[in-house]
Amino acid sequence: MDKAARLMGAHEIRVRLGGISRQRVYQLTSRADFPRPAAVLQQGKVWFGDQVEAWIGTRRPHQDDLGEAESRSSGSATRAGVFSELLRDEPGPG
Repeated sequence: MDKAARLMGAHEIRVRLGGISRQRVYQLTSRADFPRPAAVLQQGKVWFGDQVEAWIGTRRPHQDDLGEAESRSSGSATRAGVFSELLRDEPGPG
């Protein structure tokens, strides 16, 4: 199986962008230039992490240095993180 897709929910995006408000995350993710959600789950939307990181890199370059270390420093399991783990452990077809 290929490398598992890393998914980010609104909380991960919020943390990645330095702790912005939930309202601000909603505003950003509603923009036409923000990546489309990978899935819409009962608990909210999730986005592919690489697409969100690319968006941050081009539109928020001053936050590019926060990177993975900042988004992983929370230490708590998040819905999108758990979902990513489930996808990685899912056996491939056949």
